Amino acid sequence: MSFERLLETVRYEGAYPTRERAEEVTRGVLAALGRQLTGEERVALAGALPEEAARAFAAELPRVEPLTGWGFVKDYAARTGGSPATARWDVGAVLPAVARLAGPALTERVLDRLPDGYALLFGQPQLAPRRTLRETVARDAVSREPVSREPVSREPVSRETVTRETVSQAA
Repeated sequence: MSFERLLETVRYEGAYPTRERAEEVTRGVLAALGRQLTGEERVALAGALPEEAARAFAAELPRVEPLTGWGFVKDYAARTGGSPATARWDVGAVLPAVARLAGPALTERVLDRLPDGYALLFGQPQLAPRRTLRETVARDAVSREPVSREPVSREPVSRETVTRETVSQAA
């Protein structure tokens, strides 16, 4: 999708009166999202966006700890001088279009990277709370722990031995 097509989509979804207003909102929401997302997902999402949109997205450095979905909307409202209601409207016009550009797999990865509350902003259902950022970071750290290099015994183990060891460990 071209940047022009993205702006047309946002203008239609947000019912903005002009292309210029749609562009202003799109650039603002993308910059705000760029402050929230880090890692491989940030790079992948920038690659999925049209060049002009990717520049707006990558223009801001990410926060150390991203905001929740509602915090994101309130922060966007404060930065634009709008109300939380108009900010939610703007975000809801842009992020679903971003999700369509990114595709389902990348959108899921992005949502997994962000704290709770973003799924609905991206036009996705959120049936259960997602992991918090701390849980995601902890999971990533565990998955990167070095694998033990100790040799594994290849001796056959009887079912009786395994059962006896399991019972003694449980006691």
